[in-house]
Amino acid sequence: MNTITLYGIPNCDTVKKARTWLSEHGHDFHFHDFKKQGLSRELAAGWLEQLDWETLLNRKGTTWRNLPDERKAQVKDKASALDLMLESPSVIKRPVLAGAGPVSVGFSPDAYAARFAARSGEAA
Repeated sequence: MNTITLYGIPNCDTVKKARTWLSEHGHDFHFHDFKKQGLSRELAAGWLEQLDWETLLNRKGTTWRNLPDERKAQVKDKASALDLMLESPSVIKRPVLAGAGPVSVGFSPDAYAARFAARSGEAA
C-alpha cells in the first residue's frame, strides 16, 4: 500500500480541513510542510506531469496577488510555473495529496470520500 502524503502549510484552512478529514476517517498519512521541509524540483515536476500547471498554481491566493506584475507576467508555461513554485511554494494550490491514486490538489469532503472509497474498492 502506498504511503499517503499530504503536502501544504499547516496554517492553511483548507489543509487543516483535509488533515482533519483524513484523521477522522482513519487514514494514516504523512504531512509534509513545504515551507519548513522544502520542495524539491523533482517532486514539483512530478506533480506537473500529472496536473496541469494552471491547476496547481493558485492565482487566487495572497502570495500570487502580492507578486509584482512583472513576475506574474513571466509565468507562461509549465517550466516558468515550476520555477515560481520552487521560489515561492505558497503559490501552490493546497493541499496536494499523493499516494492515494493520482496526485490531486484542493480538498472537498465528497472528493476525498470518493477517492478513498475507490482506493479501497468500495462503491462511492
